[in-house]
Amino acid sequence: MTEHDAAEPRRVLVIGAHPDDPEFGCGATVAKWADQGDEIHFLILTSGDQGNRDPSVPPGQIAHVRETEQRTAAEVLGVRSVRFLRYPDGMLENNLELRRRLCGLIRYYRPDVVLAIDPWRAYQLHPDHRAAGFGALDAVRGSHSWNMFPEQLNGVEPWRVKEVYLFWSGAPDYWEDVSDYMERRMEALRCHASQMRDRAEAFAERLRRAAAESGEALGFEYAEGFKRLGTG
Repeated sequence: MTEHDAAEPRRVLVIGAHPDDPEFGCGATVAKWADQGDEIHFLILTSGDQGNRDPSVPPGQIAHVRETEQRTAAEVLGVRSVRFLRYPDGMLENNLELRRRLCGLIRYYRPDVVLAIDPWRAYQLHPDHRAAGFGALDAVRGSHSWNMFPEQLNGVEPWRVKEVYLFWSGAPDYWEDVSDYMERRMEALRCHASQMRDRAEAFAERLRRAAAESGEALGFEYAEGFKRLGTG
């Protein structure tokens, strides 16, 4: 399946483990949907404080840098807001406390669509990516129940997300034509200068090649693929 009906603007919540996950995973799709009128919010679970190879730089310093980079990248893509939950990088756990917080935030943002990491991707080594994906899905499942974390429902009703799109999926079944948005994605990625260093063009070439391969069979110059889940 390719593309959604853009007639009705939607609220979209993108849940990532680290700053730069949205740009690497679905940045061109985010830019396209924002241009089509969707209201998009980023929810980043850590601040990427382990994203540095210099042991003399304290984690709090790199976290501040990476949060600033993420906010700048989000502006490039047309994202409405960015929120950080500031869990320790590399130690994210999909536990009941994370599910409670994510349920509450889904009820707050009331998204029609959630974009999240596919936690079932084979040989997904990063524990934060697995935890973020499973945490997002567990919260989507629980947020529409009156009996799940009922203390959150003081003036706030449960919320059912209509669709989930999982990026970095090993089994995509939905593709978005992003032929006109790859350069926006690259511009946003370059905002993450602390991570790109001298590798920006190598990353860009790798991502263009993967998007071209995804789009080739569909007749698109570039495409981003997702595993699409209904929640009904």
